[in-house]
Order: sequence, then C-alpha cells, then structure tokens
Amino acid sequence: MTRFIFVTGGVTSSLGKGLTAAALGALLQGRGFSVRLRKLDPYLNVDPGTMSPYQHGEVYVTDDGAETDLDLGHYERFTGVPSRRGDNVTTGQIYSKVLAKERRGDYLGATVQVIPHVTDAIKEFVLSDSGGVDFVVCEIGGTVGDIEGLPFLEAIRQLGYELGADRSLFVHLTLVPYLASAGELKTKPTQHSVKELQSVGIKPDIVICRCERTIPLEARRKIALFCNVRPSAVIQGLDVDTIYAVPRAYHEEGLDSEVCRHFGLTAPEPDLSRWDYVTGRIRQPDGEVTIGVVGKYTTLIDSYKSLAEALTHGGVANNVRVKVNWLDSEIFEGEGAIHQLEDVHGILIPGGFGERGSEGKIAAARFARERQVPYFGICFGMQMAVIEAARHLANLPDASSTEFGPTEDPIVGLMTEWTVGNRVERRDTESDKGGSMRLGAYPCVVAAGSHLHDIYGADNISERHRHRYEVNINYRDALERVGMRFAGLSPDGELPEMIELPDHPWFIGVQFHPELKSKPFEPHPLFTSFIEAAVAQSRLM
Repeated sequence: MTRFIFVTGGVTSSLGKGLTAAALGALLQGRGFSVRLRKLDPYLNVDPGTMSPYQHGEVYVTDDGAETDLDLGHYERFTGVPSRRGDNVTTGQIYSKVLAKERRGDYLGATVQVIPHVTDAIKEFVLSDSGGVDFVVCEIGGTVGDIEGLPFLEAIRQLGYELGADRSLFVHLTLVPYLASAGELKTKPTQHSVKELQSVGIKPDIVICRCERTIPLEARRKIALFCNVRPSAVIQGLDVDTIYAVPRAYHEEGLDSEVCRHFGLTAPEPDLSRWDYVTGRIRQPDGEVTIGVVGKYTTLIDSYKSLAEALTHGGVANNVRVKVNWLDSEIFEGEGAIHQLEDVHGILIPGGFGERGSEGKIAAARFARERQVPYFGICFGMQMAVIEAARHLANLPDASSTEFGPTEDPIVGLMTEWTVGNRVERRDTESDKGGSMRLGAYPCVVAAGSHLHDIYGADNISERHRHRYEVNINYRDALERVGMRFAGLSPDGELPEMIELPDHPWFIGVQFHPELKSKPFEPHPLFTSFIEAAVAQSRLM
C-alpha cells in the first residue's frame, strides 16, 4: 500500500521544501521503506526548458529526457532514486492535457472546469506510476496563498479526503523569523500561513518551522495550539552549515518518527552513517582547492546547482574543501582580466546558450591549455575548448559555432538529426525551442588507452544531454593532428562526446552533463578526478 506525503510551503519562498522532501525521503529509506519523490509546479510553462536560469535556476534533466525543476536533483542526490518524466508536472502540462481531451471530445459535451477536470488531471498524475513504493513524497511548488497554486491545493485536499489519514499526510513548511529589534522569534507568520492553508480545507499534520535560532519550548507549544497539531509535530528546521546535514538534523528533531507515528508504522532507526561521513569530510577536510567557474549566470548560483554540488562531491572524495570562484565570462573579453585565473587550481566552463560571453570562455580555455591548469569543459565548455584549439593550434582563425551566426569553419554546428532508441529525431532552425534539444541519457563509446577510459574504467558509458549544437566530426582529423584526442564518440561514430589533451596534466571536455548524476555518497568519477588534479596543481603553486 502506497502512502502519500504532501509538502507545502508558506510565508515565503526558498524555505527549502525541496530539501525537506529529499531529506524526508532519505530518512524513510533509512528505515527500510521504498520511496519516490514528485514535484507539482504551478507555473504555466510546459516545462522550465525555455526559462532564463535567472528566473528558475538550473534545468534538471532526467534519463528519459524530461526538462524538470531543480528540486528533482535534490531528490536524486539524497535518495539515489533516478527521477523520471512522471515525477514533475506543471500547470502548463495539466492544462495542455485537459484541453487536448476537450478537443477530442473526451468530456462528452460537459463544460470543462477547474473542478473537476483540472483537479482530476492533477490527482491522476499524483497517483499514477507509483510502482508500488511504500511512500510517494509530493512537493507542491510555490507558496500557500499564490493564486496559481490553488488548483493543486484543491487536488491534494481531495486526495487527502479520498485516501484517508492512513494513506495521506500533510507537511507544511513555514518561517519563524527572528526580529532583532524585539529580541525574539515571532510565531505569527506561521499561524497565519497555517490559517491560509486551512482556509482551502487542508489541515497540516506536521508543521516544520524554518528558523535561524532555536525555538523555545513555549513558542513551540504556542504554534501547536494555534495550528491544531501535537507539540511533537512542530518540527524545528534550524539553519545548517551544509545541506547534507539536513537528514540528521530532521531526524534528531523527530520528523521521521512523527511520520511513522501518523501512519502507525514500526520501523528501525535509520542508519545515518553515510551522511555523517559526508558532513564530516565537508566540515573537517585535509586541505582546500580553488576552482574558477567561468559562466554566464554566476550571479545566481542556483543556475548551476547540480554543478556546485558535484564539485562538493569531488571534494568529499578527495577529502578537501572546494572553494568556488564564480566568474562572469564577459570580464575575460577585456584586457587584463585573465589574471583572475592566476591563483585557481582548476578551471571549469559549464553549459550555456548564446554568443554572449563566449569569447571570454574561449580565453579562459586558452589560459588553462597554455598554463597547464586543469580544465573541465561541460557541454558549451567543451565546444569552446574545441573552438579555441581550432583557432590557435589548427590554424583555423575563423573557427566558430553556427549558434553565433554564419562561419567559414563551423567547428560547432546545429544538430539536425540523431537517434533516440529506434526513432530518428530531426530539427532545424525553425523548430520550437521548448523540448527540442537532444535530451536525456545517451550511450558513449570510450576510446581504449585514453585518460577518460582510465577515469571511467569502462568501454561504454551513459550520460545525460541537454544541447542543440554539437562539435563537427568533420574537423576531427585536423584537431587530432595538433594533439586533441576525440576520446568518446556516439556508438555510430558520428557525434563527438568527449575530448582530451593527452599532453596536458588534465584537460577534458564532455558534451553531456555529468553533474546531473553525481551524489554525495557516489561522486561522479569525472569530478573526483578533476578535483584530484586540482589538488596536484595546488601543490605546484
């Protein structure tokens, strides 16, 4: 019997609903239960794929090619359960489905309304494809009181009624702010948030209070009284120094025990040793390295959420703290700014789109190549490294990408055809932007004897992609003549997946996004090796 836990948030956004859901999933796993985690997003976009990273943060891509919310990355990192297309839905997807059914005549002449048609579609999504797991933890995006979230709240209210208390539980995350002028924590925002939730018919079973200071016992009793929950169901969510301390922090506050009590379940205490190992290495490392990340969206670190976490994982694997210098690529298009890379132990250029900042990324790749600094190019970062090598090693000064406009030497070009399973996908410059990239997991054949083969320890790998442009295989010979090795190709040999410079201490580019598969207790081998190279570089400086 699958039980459903619904996680809502109030007072303000960015309280950590996604981390709370992920940590709860990890705790339930630790007690021996199987879990799936899902996210309901109230925005009208069909998916976040066409949103600016400044609007929504990174786009997390699943193995089956869905562009999803970044919280699904937290779900995977904390539980190890691969997310899939059926784990994230938006208002845009729900309304598209309902309207398509109306056009087909599926509603038999009925007036199509939010209730029951939209709410039924939401409920169908929540209940579908649970795979017989013990728990589905379902996070509702946005903040209680937002008008766009009302259909989702109504849908989970109905589910709570239909499933009953033995199969459903509501967790509400709120803020208990500290007012310095008054010298005390204030519970009123939490009271009003719960009242707002109750106004749509949902009574929370557990209230999690995010706070920066310990909530006094009397204040917790007050919250319990006014929010109509047991005092033990008022869970303190204190700020922690690393997100990987959240599972233990919530366990010590009794969150998973309260969930088991609600459902009448008896289960062993969770084994948190692997979380203690990770947090121990983060808090007490043997050393420190500095990585310069040269990107376009560096003023909002959520744009590179999985990347930042994967670097941390690489640090855990090497028992060092990874300090990240987030550098805007445009600054390297001017004179003199390149000196900002003098003191870093590794340079990473992440994925991105568009011409803005590209010349700065090419300059950074050249610096790494010429100064023998470990270099890691991901997706766009690999493309810029290849263009740099073509210009300055292969005597192709006009080498560029067709993404930036017409060019005599299209080292990087628009993908027009590729294979997905037994299906051929075709695109052109007029195709829709949304969902039209090469998305999801694809196989790669790793060249024997290459550095990358040593890192992976495998002949064949699978990694997740998100891009429209690809390095042009027709330039392979010209680039390999000047020392660049095409160390990974698609099975048909047509699509370059990985490049390396054998004569460089550590210079690797990959067309895919390895950060999407890295986990704190299973760091991705590329990030482990990159940070290891950075440690070696630090000893030379």
